[in-house]
Amino acid sequence: MSVVGIDLGFLNCYIGVARSGGIETIANEYSDRCTPACISLGSKTRAIGNAAKSQIITNVKNAVHGFKKLHGRAFEDPYIQAERAKLPYELQKMPNGSVGVKVRYLDEERLFAVEQITGMLLAKLKETSESALKKPVADCVISVPSFFTDAERRSVMAAAQIAGLNCLKLMNETTAVALAYGIYKQDLPALEEKPRNVVFVDMGHSAYQVSICAFNKGKLKVLATTFDPFVGGRNFDEALVDYFSEEFRTKYKLNVKENPRALLRLYQECEKLKKLMSANASDLPLNIECFMNDLDVSSKMNRAQFEQLCAALLARVEPPLRAAMDQAKLQREDIYSIEIVGGATRIPAVKEQISNFFCKEISTTLNADEAVARGCALQCAILSPAFKVREFSITDVVPYSITLRWKSSYEEGTGECEVFSKNHAAPFSKVITFHKKEPFDLEAYYTHPQEVPYPDSRIGRFTIQNVGPQHDGDNSKVKVKVRVNIHGLFSVANASIIEKQSLEGDHNDTPMDTESSSKSQGRDEELQLPFSIEDDTIDSEEEDKMQVDQEEGVQKSQAEQQNQADEETENAGTETKAASGEKQDQPPQPKAKTKVKSIDLPIQASLYRQLGQDLINSYIENEGKMMMQDKLEKERNDAKNAVEEYVYEFRDKLCGVFEKFITEEDSNKLTLMLEDTENWLYEDGEDQPKQVYMDKLQELKKFGQPIQERCMEHEERPKVLNELGKKIQLLMKAVEAYKNKDEKYDHLDPAEMEKVEKYINEAMNWLNSKMNAQNKLSLTQDPVVKVAEILAKSKELDSFCNPILSKPKPKIEPPSDGQSKANGEHNGPVNGQSATETKPEPAKDNPQQTKPPGEMEVD
Repeated sequence: MSVVGIDLGFLNCYIGVARSGGIETIANEYSDRCTPACISLGSKTRAIGNAAKSQIITNVKNAVHGFKKLHGRAFEDPYIQAERAKLPYELQKMPNGSVGVKVRYLDEERLFAVEQITGMLLAKLKETSESALKKPVADCVISVPSFFTDAERRSVMAAAQIAGLNCLKLMNETTAVALAYGIYKQDLPALEEKPRNVVFVDMGHSAYQVSICAFNKGKLKVLATTFDPFVGGRNFDEALVDYFSEEFRTKYKLNVKENPRALLRLYQECEKLKKLMSANASDLPLNIECFMNDLDVSSKMNRAQFEQLCAALLARVEPPLRAAMDQAKLQREDIYSIEIVGGATRIPAVKEQISNFFCKEISTTLNADEAVARGCALQCAILSPAFKVREFSITDVVPYSITLRWKSSYEEGTGECEVFSKNHAAPFSKVITFHKKEPFDLEAYYTHPQEVPYPDSRIGRFTIQNVGPQHDGDNSKVKVKVRVNIHGLFSVANASIIEKQSLEGDHNDTPMDTESSSKSQGRDEELQLPFSIEDDTIDSEEEDKMQVDQEEGVQKSQAEQQNQADEETENAGTETKAASGEKQDQPPQPKAKTKVKSIDLPIQASLYRQLGQDLINSYIENEGKMMMQDKLEKERNDAKNAVEEYVYEFRDKLCGVFEKFITEEDSNKLTLMLEDTENWLYEDGEDQPKQVYMDKLQELKKFGQPIQERCMEHEERPKVLNELGKKIQLLMKAVEAYKNKDEKYDHLDPAEMEKVEKYINEAMNWLNSKMNAQNKLSLTQDPVVKVAEILAKSKELDSFCNPILSKPKPKIEPPSDGQSKANGEHNGPVNGQSATETKPEPAKDNPQQTKPPGEMEVD
């Protein structure tokens, strides 16, 4: 089973894998560990990664990049409209209202969903990891920014499905970094001690995230996460681009922003300049040849100017740091260290801002580019049964508070409750109890829309179906389990109705009175602590007042207690049944004479911006077709390249090693043929089917193969002839020794030796005749004898002669028993050994193995 972690970045992607007892970042086919998040679509095929990046300038309209933050958003989204103005490719509205990318592919206009574009990139990363691991890859962990909403996360999950990946977990980028940092630390405080608080600052190409984590031995707990999704390395690039665009307008009268190709080139140069300024404080030049209208442009910039230019951006570094400290309720002295990752944290001014805020040196022990991928790979190894990983529990947080709203039949109109607060532990489950007579809707949304960098606060609507009144006409008790899962997605996991069935001679008043009295207590508590859900159980009556259901399980039978296993708290993937634990601690209550039954209810979920499975299946099918098209085009290109390679290679050899093996007339004829083939390749043969190229190659080989074989035979023949000659001489020496009564061979049969001698003479005559015939031929003629024939003759000689010559001598008969006894009497024990040593002794140190007398001992 493969273990893969993918850092899906805005600009670049990295793949971490677990192998050889550790985590490593793997390289792609260009021996580069970084794969650009770029896809270029052409008339015949797609280029993804490094190949696509090289086409950004030449294939401006069809090279798609910077698409990470288009996930899960509507086309009318203000962010999309702002991005649309900056992107060189065209964005269009999809039938479902989301964003699509319009490109020209296979010589026709095509509209691709963002999920399809990311699916193409993930499929490429999957292919890279499979070629590195030499086995199929399916399970993986993919990183997402901690500020991604449910709609954006579901969109990334759909992209993974399209790529044929099984995403075990969508992991927050800062949490992945924290895991990569903490799992190798041997000096973390023990569980009962005060935790070590570490701040992780991640400023990548498009976003800025801060996370504060508390570490104990084998445990990581995220305390708070804050972010600014609109500050990153590209904003610094934009500041430089704006500055130079203005300068070139006045200096060269060039309007750069009207020319997409020139603007992209300027972006690339400004990114290089920004990186150089991080290392050098002096003036640095910016030179671009043939920039626009065949003009060369030049300018310069130094670090001080750059920092002045980006003052507004640098001022946005501190607020998320302050907010994170406030949310975690920590002081500067509580912080053990500050770890920075992400490309933009290399800018000296950014480092300085972070260092000044915490009044301490920042740490750069983590690999700024690869830490996220390594953390994801570690998480995948933890989730995978195939790897044994050190015990390490991870508790993440919910980035935004989530509220449930439902309709009421009373005057208030609606009831609502905040089920998950900001920075609540995740993954986590809660159980809410409603008293209803009919099916009802639960609407989930983000409590504070102004805190969410997304224009729509809706998460989804969940309809609890098949709800009806009890047999006596009372409200039914409906238990609804809500959950934030391992991917950070909110859902209504399940719902069940509690049916009461009265037994004969039973008075229902007593338990109902008890329950109502307990509920009034719950209501009192709620007035003191509005919407607090301490025991993960909320109770809501038809009046839509939220209450903590404390009497749950007191008047229930054992069967119901089993059905109530839903009341649980899930933390870091393990569920602890808090409610049932409390029940066990309580003293035994007198059982109510009411039989209770729990029935699961169907839930219809309508999630905001959710792609239908049918649509995803059609995207998967399209991806399969595109992969097949890429494969066929690659095979066609390989066949074409094979012809081209043969033409160049053979032409070189005709004037070199093959020159003496071909007549001048044939050489001229073949040279002409090769030239014609070369011209054909660049004219009519530019775009032909694979079979045409294969036929062309066979046609060339028909003329070239005999020359190649003559050359090879000429080089190899002397060596094998020499070996056969040596073998014949050795065999003749053995025959001569036999004739001279050598004791080594005196046991051999004369008739067989006669056969050997005859066979050797025949082989010698064959060798001499072939050598004489070959010496009469010129190098341009086909050889009389081939290397394969000589090797076969040598093998025949071995198989016939060796068994006879290497026949062992017959064994000498051993002396009779009488003689051996006599020898035994005269000769004492050898080297001090006693005769008793030959007998097997029972092991003295293992008394269990000793046998009673009379039984046979076996050594």
